[in-house]
Amino acid sequence: MLATPETRFTLERLGWDEFFAAAFEVHAAEGLLPGRVAVQHGGVYDVYTEIGELHAEPSGRLRHEATGSGELPAAGDWVAVEPVEAGSRTRIQAVLPRRTVFSRKVALGETEQQVVAANVDVAFLVSSLNQDLNLRRLERYLTMAWESGAVPVVVLSKGDLVTDPEAAVAEVQAVAIGVPVHVVSSVTGAGLEELLGYLRGDRTGALLGSSGVGKSTLVNRLLGEELLDVQEIRSDGRGRHTTTRRELVPLPGGGLLLDTPGMRELQLWDAGSGIDDAFAEILELAGRCRFSDCAHETEPGCAVHAAIDRGALSLDRLLSYRKLQRELRMLERRQDQRARSEERKRYRVQARSRRKASW
Repeated sequence: MLATPETRFTLERLGWDEFFAAAFEVHAAEGLLPGRVAVQHGGVYDVYTEIGELHAEPSGRLRHEATGSGELPAAGDWVAVEPVEAGSRTRIQAVLPRRTVFSRKVALGETEQQVVAANVDVAFLVSSLNQDLNLRRLERYLTMAWESGAVPVVVLSKGDLVTDPEAAVAEVQAVAIGVPVHVVSSVTGAGLEELLGYLRGDRTGALLGSSGVGKSTLVNRLLGEELLDVQEIRSDGRGRHTTTRRELVPLPGGGLLLDTPGMRELQLWDAGSGIDDAFAEILELAGRCRFSDCAHETEPGCAVHAAIDRGALSLDRLLSYRKLQRELRMLERRQDQRARSEERKRYRVQARSRRKASW
C-alpha cells in the first residue's frame, strides 16, 4: 500500500544503514530529521520519515548552492528536513551523499544532469517481449546502470504474449554479459517471485525502461493492489505510457520499488567506467591487439576484428560501442565548456559584490 501521512516506517525499513547514518551526523546535531524522498511534484516533495509522511520543499539555501538540478532532491534521495507534525509542510535543508545514482543528460541539448533514481540497490532494466526488444537501447541502459553503482538485472516483461522466449533471452544474454535475465508476466505472475528476491533485506529496486513496457503493472502485481494507473496495450501490441512521475513504493513483504516514467531517449551522463563494464568483452579483446593504440578499424593484428570474422563478436555491437564512446567524448567537451562558463559567471557575481561593498 502507498504511505499516507499517518503511515510510519522505521528508517531501516526505508533502506537506512551505516553509510547514511554517518553522513547524517552533522545534520542530527542541527536538530534535523532524516527522511527519504518518495515522490516529486514539481518543486514539492513527499518525504517518508519515522514520524510519518511529510510534504517538503528545498530551502532557499539549498536551491542557491545547487549548481544544477542534479544536486537538488530526487526520488530515492535521503534528505535532512526540519521536524514538523506529520502531514505538514517542511523544508529540505540538505541532500545526503548518494551511494548510487542513475542519471541521464537532460533532453533538448542542455548539458545538465537529470537524476532518474537515487540510492537504488538494483536497477531492473525492463523491455517488453512484444515488439519492444531493442538490443542497442539495452546496451545504453546497461552502460548507465553499471555507471550508477547499482546491480543491473534485465527484465523481459509480457512473457505471456510469446510462446518461446528463449531466442530473445539468448539475444539479450549476448549483450548483457554476466547480468541476470528474467522473463516475467504480470498476467500469469511468472517470474515475479524471483524479482522480489532481489529486494529482500529492505533493498531498493528501480524499474527503468521505455514507455509502455509494463513497469507500473509490475509494481501493482508485486504490491498486490492497483496502486498505479495503467492502460491497456494498443492494437499494435505496444504498451501505452502511463507513469508521469518517479514514485518510491514500499512493498508489503519488505523492500521498495521506484517506478519511473518511460524514457523515449537516454543520453549518457558521466559513463566512462560504465561503458567499460557494459562492453567488457571488447575491452578484453582489445588487450590482445598487436598495437596498444589499435582503433579496431584496419590495423593488422586486431583481435577485435578477428573475433568479428570468426563470429565471436557482432559488428553491430562494436559499432554500438563506438557510438557511445563518441557520445561520451562530445559530452565531456560540453561539460568542460559549461564548467568554464559557470566559473566566469561566478567571477562576475563576486566582482559585482565587491564593487557594491566598496561604494
